[in-house]
Amino acid sequence: MARRKKKKHGSDSVELNLAAMLDMAFQLLTFFILTFKPAPVEGQISLRMPPPQPTTVVAGGKKAGEDDKSKDLLKGLNTLVISVFANKEGKIGSMAIGETTVGGLARLNDHLKTQLGDASSPFEQVIIQAGSSLRYDALMDVINVCTTQKLPNGQPLTKLSFVEVPDGT
Repeated sequence: MARRKKKKHGSDSVELNLAAMLDMAFQLLTFFILTFKPAPVEGQISLRMPPPQPTTVVAGGKKAGEDDKSKDLLKGLNTLVISVFANKEGKIGSMAIGETTVGGLARLNDHLKTQLGDASSPFEQVIIQAGSSLRYDALMDVINVCTTQKLPNGQPLTKLSFVEVPDGT
């Protein structure tokens, strides 16, 4: 039997060392994975809240916003005002419904149920006055408490407005 002779590669051919290339690729991949710093999921968002607009009728027969000379937009409206101010971390520091200080979200929920659930309650809308350094997630917690409330007719509270209050006032 005749054996075939293997052809010898000439000195022109180049062999690639795949082991070294794979090693380098994994080293680069590891470097980029370990040094990657993703952006936070939710950062502090600077909100520009619109000015309060009346959404209910004014007592006295005039339509809301009809009196241009009035300096108090809320006068005569059936509005409940909630004030929320931040602590140093941007979380809820203090809250008040009108002039009454409220301790936390659970107490806010209790007060709102009492005031908005009463059939003799004149309130049809809520304005949330938020401090400018209040974090967005803290404001959303207050909004969630407000939107779970029911009016005396069984309808959910849907009329919410927001006012930004500069810190220190």
